[in-house]
Amino acid sequence: MTTLRTAWQEAAAFLSQAGVGTPQLDAEVLLRSVTGKSREEFYRDLEEPLPASCLHRLHDLLAERAMGTPVAYLTGSKEFFGLEFKVTPAVLIPRPETELLVEQALGLVRQGMLPPDPRVLDLGTGSGAIAVTLAVHLPAAHVVATDLSAAALAVAAENARRHKVEERIEFRRGDLWAALAEEGAGATGPRFDLIVSNPPYIPTEELRHLPREVQKEPAAALDGGPDGLAFYRRLARGLPAFVAPGGWVLLEVGDGQAPAVCRLLAEVGLTLLSAARDLAGIERVVQATH
Repeated sequence: MTTLRTAWQEAAAFLSQAGVGTPQLDAEVLLRSVTGKSREEFYRDLEEPLPASCLHRLHDLLAERAMGTPVAYLTGSKEFFGLEFKVTPAVLIPRPETELLVEQALGLVRQGMLPPDPRVLDLGTGSGAIAVTLAVHLPAAHVVATDLSAAALAVAAENARRHKVEERIEFRRGDLWAALAEEGAGATGPRFDLIVSNPPYIPTEELRHLPREVQKEPAAALDGGPDGLAFYRRLARGLPAFVAPGGWVLLEVGDGQAPAVCRLLAEVGLTLLSAARDLAGIERVVQATH
């Protein structure tokens, strides 16, 4: 008889031998996925037998994990800001550092620097983690979320339904500002109180040096061009037409990119430029106002 504890130990040993960086944690997450157990139930039931069907499924997942497939793609979900999000290989896996962007946005509302019912734009929404989380925590907000990928938008829409905010999020497909053509936003239409984005910011040459797990994620969501700033340049050019007077722009940036991104935003007339640091001390979120 294989108990949950034995299966966990053997799975962790297998992943360790395969070179996985967090074998014990990954083994636990995969086991919880195949058994449907919460973390509390998992530790409570360690001496219980593991059904053969679960063991077979676990072996399949372990083989894929050993080949570099991210755990979130294997389980189909990832937690972000206390909420569970569906993820597929069509979307970037939400990262803890991106939670800082959400925290900064909510802070602006709490401080009265944004209206309680802000009109929000999320450029390159991916799984919808930012857009959905803001909609959940700002129940009077109206959110527009864009992405070039139809597959990504389908995932984001499902996450909006999962968290019951689908009626307050409009999804638009298109390449950056082109996605808003039908929206009618811009110089002659409604503008946004808050524009947020976690864009691709990894320099192209660095992509092949990323961990193999990250290389399994969509290249379009990672590749920031030769210097990692290609998206920011295009984004900055369109901002004056879409951000409302007194509105805010919050952008996630890569390590060392904050000064360059601040300069790009200053060149198009934005002010109060600053950067918030993540837990590693990296300037991670650039913020500016119009």
